[in-house]
Amino acid sequence: MNAQHFAGRAEFLRLTMETLAWACEQGCREVHAWDASFVDWPLSEAAVLESLTHWARNGRQLHLLALQYDDIVRRHPRFVRWRRDFAHCVTARAIEPELRLEEAPEALLLAVGPESSVSLRLFDRHLWRGEVSLDTAQRLRGLEWFDALAQRSSDSFAPTTLGL
Repeated sequence: MNAQHFAGRAEFLRLTMETLAWACEQGCREVHAWDASFVDWPLSEAAVLESLTHWARNGRQLHLLALQYDDIVRRHPRFVRWRRDFAHCVTARAIEPELRLEEAPEALLLAVGPESSVSLRLFDRHLWRGEVSLDTAQRLRGLEWFDALAQRSSDSFAPTTLGL
């Protein structure tokens, strides 16, 4: 099993940026990301937006799953603009608020390349402990969990806001 444990917020941010850059370099068709609010992710960092911009093309999908997106709108305006410009490759869903999440990771990022995959899981947001893994079985378990949760969600975080 190819897993590397990490601790600390700086390591989580670094590994998130590296995982997204890896997804771009590998030409991953789909990237799945889960967080309650994405407020702690480096989504407005120039390097992340550059990676996402190079990655975004027809046939690619960034699947976001959260409890709510209000915090991301306030905290990450550059990402909100990017999301508007690349709406064709982003799905954003919010899970039902009454859904029980006892077994859920604090954050999850999954990317599958043509020859390998990577999963980044945050287990403890207070100590910022988690692991990054190249293990296919771990990625499959994460994807199954993500898909099961996504089935109990609805569209959210529209790319534009309609005014009257």
